[in-house]
Amino acid sequence: MKSNGWYVGSWLAAVGLAVALAFVAPNESSVMGRLPAFMAQSQLRQSMSMPKGLPAERTLALITFKHSQQAEAESWIQGLNLRNDTSIAWMRMPVLNDPGTDAGRSVLESKLLQHYPDVAEHARLVPVFTDRTTFARSAGLPGTNQVYALVLNRQGDVLARVEGPFDPDKAQALRETLLRAGDF
Repeated sequence: MKSNGWYVGSWLAAVGLAVALAFVAPNESSVMGRLPAFMAQSQLRQSMSMPKGLPAERTLALITFKHSQQAEAESWIQGLNLRNDTSIAWMRMPVLNDPGTDAGRSVLESKLLQHYPDVAEHARLVPVFTDRTTFARSAGLPGTNQVYALVLNRQGDVLARVEGPFDPDKAQALRETLLRAGDF
């Protein structure tokens, strides 16, 4: 026959283990990723502290890593009718390897402006100069070979993520996350 002390000790050990697991278990934001904090400048020369400077509490960010991914990003803009739907705050975030100098960044920004000559696009174009792989890892992205559509909050949490070209089912999931209020 076991003593009451053994049962109490076992129960306390189980409770302690449960509490410890609650603290180390991944939460929803750590599983999805988090946008790293950085300073950025829109192509209208507006400085932004990211992620606090996102245009809304929930913002759709179209993340590209290569010039060849622009068409897929554009498929999301057209598929979600972003240019005409004012209910969704969104931005393009091309992630570019930082050349390390202001002159080098200026050259890359000039090239971007040539690809997006419409002034209305400039306000939504926020290039990120950093190491692409590090950015992808920090944001919880599996790599740099895809376009990603992320729903971000102003704390930098990735609330939803899809990859690749526009897909109506994926778009519906993004839209629901974007329009849901009060989470987090």
